[in-house]
Amino acid sequence: MKYLQFTQYIYLIFAAFFVYDGIAKMNIPDEPYLLSFGIAAVCIFMFFFRRSFFNKAKNRNNNS
Repeated sequence: MKYLQFTQYIYLIFAAFFVYDGIAKMNIPDEPYLLSFGIAAVCIFMFFFRRSFFNKAKNRNNNS
């Protein structure tokens, strides 16, 4: 269960990459940059979702 503590931060790394990719694509005409920002938003949502899930599991294990 230790790996769940670190895997949530992978989503933040991917979000940062896709934000960078979206900004880079904004400067190029006819490039679909909104998809990169959409994926970054999903990554940020998944970070908070996984963090919440990890905290619930940790609290459940501490109460047992």
